[in-house]
Amino acid sequence: MSTMPDYTGWIVRAAAGRDKDGLFCVVGVDQGRKRLLLADGKRRRYARPKAKDLSHVKLLTGGYDHPAIQKLKQGEALSDKALRRALAAFRDQLEV
Repeated sequence: MSTMPDYTGWIVRAAAGRDKDGLFCVVGVDQGRKRLLLADGKRRRYARPKAKDLSHVKLLTGGYDHPAIQKLKQGEALSDKALRRALAAFRDQLEV
């Protein structure tokens, strides 16, 4: 059984489900079920991430440089406010 790569800190767009087209941050990986754990800090909080299959998301970036994302990659806990700010900054970059 192969292990899933660690996508923690990646920014993704939901491609399926009720949250389709929503912007999320990968806050962890469920290796057993091969699912990404997604949060946006608003509808889906950091403490209760949404588990989504890799085929149901579009990976946008793995190298987004924001202090909150760096904390997440180092394994530190993140506040929902910091997560919302990181996603808002990323969204602003997309629109430029």
